Amino acid sequence: MTEIARAGKIIAIHLNYVSRADQRGRRPAAPSYFFKPASSLAGTDGTVERPAGTELLAFEGEIALIIGTAARRVSVDEAWAHVASVTASNDLGLYDLRANDKGSNVRSKGGNGFTPVGPELIDAACVEPGSLRVRAWVNSELAQDDTTAGLLFPLPQLVADLSQHFTLEPGDIILTGTPAGSSVIVPGDVVEIEVDAPDAPGAPSSGRLRTTVTQGKIEFDPALGSMPAVDDLQRAEAWGSRELAGLPAGPSASSGTQETAGSGTQESAGSGTQESAGSGTQETASSGAQEGLSPELRAKLEAAPTAGLSSQLRKRGLHSCFIDGLSANLPGAKIVGTAKTLRFVPAREDLFKSHGGGYNAQKRAFDAVGEGEIIVIEARGDETTGTLGDILALRAKTRGAAGVVTDGGVRDFDAVAEIGLPVFSKGAHPSVLGRKHVPWEFDVTIGCGGATVQPGDVIVGDGDGVIVIPAHLAEEVADAALAQEDEDAWIAEQVSAGNAVDGLFPMNAEWRARYEARQAQGPSTSSGTHS
Repeated sequence: MTEIARAGKIIAIHLNYVSRADQRGRRPAAPSYFFKPASSLAGTDGTVERPAGTELLAFEGEIALIIGTAARRVSVDEAWAHVASVTASNDLGLYDLRANDKGSNVRSKGGNGFTPVGPELIDAACVEPGSLRVRAWVNSELAQDDTTAGLLFPLPQLVADLSQHFTLEPGDIILTGTPAGSSVIVPGDVVEIEVDAPDAPGAPSSGRLRTTVTQGKIEFDPALGSMPAVDDLQRAEAWGSRELAGLPAGPSASSGTQETAGSGTQESAGSGTQESAGSGTQETASSGAQEGLSPELRAKLEAAPTAGLSSQLRKRGLHSCFIDGLSANLPGAKIVGTAKTLRFVPAREDLFKSHGGGYNAQKRAFDAVGEGEIIVIEARGDETTGTLGDILALRAKTRGAAGVVTDGGVRDFDAVAEIGLPVFSKGAHPSVLGRKHVPWEFDVTIGCGGATVQPGDVIVGDGDGVIVIPAHLAEEVADAALAQEDEDAWIAEQVSAGNAVDGLFPMNAEWRARYEARQAQGPSTSSGTHS
């Protein structure tokens, strides 16, 4: 391995490959740059740490130019002569930290070890700047493959342009942009970058620059500066597309709700200003329906059995609001809350590859569930694989979720029960999600156990099962169900006293009069037992 001298300056271009520009949906008219600190340099076969509390560390395979002789106001024709060497580089970036840098990328691109370079140097005099190739592999799978023929701004132009503004000195490094294919990497991943000149004599190569991702344990201090923050726009940019990030198509999709209010993209053509981060609501903001579930209404629903609620919905012409075939993991569990919906589609290998890995819709839903909400999962009634396990159950529990409802199976069934999160499901199953499902989207209308569920619908579950109540009917239905409970409790008292059910259940006019007379005396003190 050739020793790379510590650079005085590392200059990187924001966007330079046609393939990457088309992926981003914008082509800059002129190059724009940012600096990286010399302390970000790293050699080959090293490690890079993804800081604790972050999720969007991305690799970028790039061609690095190492300046050999000082260049100040040189022409494009003269520029390449000032380049001593060409090699591979990995312009690592942490999208969680982009929000407040406004294009400077100081924090997002400046971390220790965020600029691996090497391992071998290619003599620039022996290659044509328009005939270089850069490739990247993640865990031995090819992720990037492009040539300098696909650049927006040729390599000599970058040298000449920068030399207009300051002197390029020996040892300075220019990172020349990354092609399409850059994406998120996670702890344990191994990234390899290689630059070569396949058409030059001897096909000189940099060899493979190898970096392994590790997990950091120290979080950023909120007292010192802004904290990591991501939204679905950043996820799409980090992964390379909305599809690869597991997001529904279109920037305004409802599952693109933001976790923070202001992060945007900085890879713009020239100004470094942020793009709009989308119109999604903040993660801490709950749905309008959730806001309508007052403590008083919640108390009424907790007192009302699903059997009574079902009867009242049926009286109002709603006959398909019961989620069939589910039972609770905790004996005697009762759940009340508003629905946060999550949809799985049938397993398909190519779709699971694009939507099942990384920070997919399932994980985002569990990370975004609000206090008092119930995650309702459409698993198409397939109980032959898990739809959540203990880690996600713990996440929902710590965020204050009221429970989970799924018409599929549950992994780590006993562990989930020990966590204390009420889960209504079709039972236990040890298989992983990908056996039957692809996590597709959340906060959309779904079908669960034969019932249509919309985000914000009121969900009530008890020993009889789970009921779905349209939010606008919740108060009316709860009041009617509690009134019916009082009536049924009084009837039970009469049956216990030896009266026949004929004429009493349901009540005829005579028994109705007796009941109303009893009601006029004051609230019933019965236990609430009903038939």
